[in-house]
Amino acid sequence: MAGSDPLTPLPPEAERSPIEMAETEGRTEDAGTTAKATAQASYLGLMWWRFKRNRLGVLGSLALLVIYAVVLPAEFVAPYALNQRHEAYLGVPPQPPRFITPDGRFTLRPIMLGLKPERDPVTLRRRFIPDPEQRYPIRLLVRGAPWTLLGIESDIHLFGVEGQGRMLLLGTDLQGRDMLSQILYGGRISLTVGMVGVAISMLLGTLIGLASGYIGGRFDDFVQRTVEVLVSFPSIPLWIALSAAIPPEWSSIRVFFAITVILSLIGWGSLARVVRGMTLSLKNEDFVQASRMNGGTTWWIITRHMFPGMLSYIIVRVTLAIPGMILGETALSFLGLGIQPPMVSWGVLLQQVQNISALAHQPWLMAPVLFLVITVLAFNFTGDGLRDAADPFSSR
Repeated sequence: MAGSDPLTPLPPEAERSPIEMAETEGRTEDAGTTAKATAQASYLGLMWWRFKRNRLGVLGSLALLVIYAVVLPAEFVAPYALNQRHEAYLGVPPQPPRFITPDGRFTLRPIMLGLKPERDPVTLRRRFIPDPEQRYPIRLLVRGAPWTLLGIESDIHLFGVEGQGRMLLLGTDLQGRDMLSQILYGGRISLTVGMVGVAISMLLGTLIGLASGYIGGRFDDFVQRTVEVLVSFPSIPLWIALSAAIPPEWSSIRVFFAITVILSLIGWGSLARVVRGMTLSLKNEDFVQASRMNGGTTWWIITRHMFPGMLSYIIVRVTLAIPGMILGETALSFLGLGIQPPMVSWGVLLQQVQNISALAHQPWLMAPVLFLVITVLAFNFTGDGLRDAADPFSSR
């Protein structure tokens, strides 16, 4: 038969089975559909599609959502009020919930055991022993101390125990206050300082950096000299000097906003310098020159061409600056120069462990550090995922 010469190689299609050819055609159609959907997607839609592929970024963003969801409504989520004291339970170590009853039975509803105080026969220090005869089940939506949040008044708390029981999951401080409730209330202050402070500093840094690089001339020289003065001061002494300028008679709310403004006014300089350099490099690109020659206004060129080109860097700076703001507030409050009682933040809570004796005998007072580390890592993971999603040259 013609064409049946065994020495003539067969075409690639003839060497594949019908199943393989069908699978290849299916993959080609899927790739074409994906390419078509990608071409029709907006810039934010492409960012979201790429961000979902970053597992650590998604994990970090979910962790941040959970953290903010529990600290913002702290009055409802916390089992006890901010300054509610348990005078019979001073310095109690963390008491985990139990799913095994003292008689060895498993229960789906966790329980808390009562505590009996006694003296250690060796150190003569006071300690607390679980009492198996006192059992208090943990329930949802229990009544407790009254609270007010955004004009809403209630005494319902998300979880807790009823009767004479105490739910001290992270123990109590030296004044008998529940550490978990203190951390939730303090987290709202610390995380709000970070968000508000970064919003102000990022807005100032981006606008001033763009204007400095695009306008140039004497305005650029003035901005750069100002930035050089700001970044030449060491951070901690500058924070201390500015915090000391706050009048001591100010209320805690005014001190809170003053600390936010101080951290914001210090943090915009380095961002403005980098944005200025990126603006100088972008304004000489061909697409920017073409837009200018076709009658594009300054606002159009900055918002449509320059700002999207530096968006990935700004996103990374924002997500990295928020932990810096949180750590800055924590350091100031820890040194006694920031937020002061009756307001509470993670830095204020850490003042209790300035005494080495308290740290040695009550190590659970360092619990705010754990929440601080988790928050910082979550912001870093989220920032890395957003950077890869916004950067078109990312390999992910």
